[in-house]
Amino acid sequence: MQNIVLNEAKEKMTKSEESLTRELGQIRAGRANASLLDRIQVEYYGVPTPLNQIAGISIPEARVLMITPFDKSALENIEKAILASDIGISPTNDGSIIRLVIPQLTEERRKELAKEVSKYGENAKVAVRNIRRDAIDELKKLEKSKDISEDELHTLEKDVQDITDASTKNIDAIVSSKEEELLEV
Repeated sequence: MQNIVLNEAKEKMTKSEESLTRELGQIRAGRANASLLDRIQVEYYGVPTPLNQIAGISIPEARVLMITPFDKSALENIEKAILASDIGISPTNDGSIIRLVIPQLTEERRKELAKEVSKYGENAKVAVRNIRRDAIDELKKLEKSKDISEDELHTLEKDVQDITDASTKNIDAIVSSKEEELLEV
């Protein structure tokens, strides 16, 4: 039972880290990144479809995303979806492919984005600490119902804290990596 609690906590913390990585992937760093287009849904034969399922996305240059639809008839809908999205980049359509040129970020905007990245990191850490609290509460319930001893409870609380520390360290690494990417000129 206690292993289930630990595994569940570890799994939830890993999901928090993955969520943070996805959120940070949406932040433009002044260079092309295909994950910028992950949330874009294109109306394709009346069905909202993820962009990456109806088009190939490549990065021919450091600041250019090239979108090549598998079906040329979807080109106009892809362009509309990009314009309607919140990425703030105007697509260039040449009749067979769409190019997105990522604008260079100003120094001020880079610092702003770095602060935003830190906030995302803090939110992820709060989520991890909440998971830790829930896991420890669950272990205390097991101890109250005499499923585990007091000594086991202390050992398991330490294990939960170790998992939490590892997850926090991963979050710090993810955040500092993204901050470096943003502040790099």
